[in-house]
Amino acid sequence: MRQLLEDKLNRFTELEHQMSDPEVLADPSKMQSVAREHGQIAKLATKYRRFKQLNEQIEEANEILNGHDAELKELAEMELPELKEERETLWNELLDMTIGGEDANRSSCILEIRAGTGGDEAALFARDLYEMYKHYCEDKGWKVELMSMNPTELGGFKEVVLAIDGEGCFRHLQFESGGHRVQRVPETEAKGRIHTSAATVAIMAEPEDIEVNLPPESYRYDRFCSSGPGGQHVNKTESAVRLTHYETGIVVSCQDEKSQHKNFAKAIRVLKSRIYDYYREQEDRKRSEERKTKIGSGDRSQRIRTYNFPENRVTDHRINLTIYKLDVILSGRLEYIVDGLLEYERQELRSAFGTPE
Repeated sequence: MRQLLEDKLNRFTELEHQMSDPEVLADPSKMQSVAREHGQIAKLATKYRRFKQLNEQIEEANEILNGHDAELKELAEMELPELKEERETLWNELLDMTIGGEDANRSSCILEIRAGTGGDEAALFARDLYEMYKHYCEDKGWKVELMSMNPTELGGFKEVVLAIDGEGCFRHLQFESGGHRVQRVPETEAKGRIHTSAATVAIMAEPEDIEVNLPPESYRYDRFCSSGPGGQHVNKTESAVRLTHYETGIVVSCQDEKSQHKNFAKAIRVLKSRIYDYYREQEDRKRSEERKTKIGSGDRSQRIRTYNFPENRVTDHRINLTIYKLDVILSGRLEYIVDGLLEYERQELRSAFGTPE
């Protein structure tokens, strides 16, 4: 964590210098890029800069206390408790801001929901999750943009992809990645038997353009006619696009817009996020033995949560959190779970990194 903070502060200082560089000032697009990155890390970097200043002031005060100047010692004794209290507050804030590591403070992310085992019932559950996340994001004041969807004839989703933009969106949603299981009696079940089906959720930080180099020769660009549930044509022009990244094999399709240009713009955003997430996941695997916490793996195959309708119960298996408010949570009040996950991770970080000295 300390290294992450040092890296962010060093980068922030570098960007400050760039913003006064005549060469950067003369290039509007470069200046915009520098200013955007500067703004994204400013809050974290300035807090850490102040934290380091407080450490230096506390060290100086302790040196004075070991000296022989009575008047200075009295001043140091008065200042020390206040300095330590401010440092403790800042340390807790820095811990909160680094939950999620390198991507903790990104203000945009991509949310994907895919129906898993369970056929039509799984697709209907995927729709329920979509509604839950959509309402949660709207309550937070975040912008939600539909990137693509693959609906079923019964009104469910085989897959739906959203772009979310707003302060703190990645930090709050990052632990949603994984397998979500539902237990309920489907509407189509005549005998009233409880069925179990599943959906998979992926939360991916949306990188800046400069972070993922994606030249046209690195992917295949296919155009095709879009279609809806059952395969009927939505339009007869080749407005739908499919992008296939050669190196990773990642495929992204988008057909929701009537304009091929708009579909391509959305698809390239999703592709960049998936590529970024792919390489980030590889790095995380290499560092997995060094992980200090349990809930941040984002493993898609991990079953993280069960939604039990007969008992109106939601259980998050990673932190043994059970809440008997399933109806409330599905209406968008996801903070009952999100806050518990964030607090668990916060305590784990405090245990791992100890005191702010």
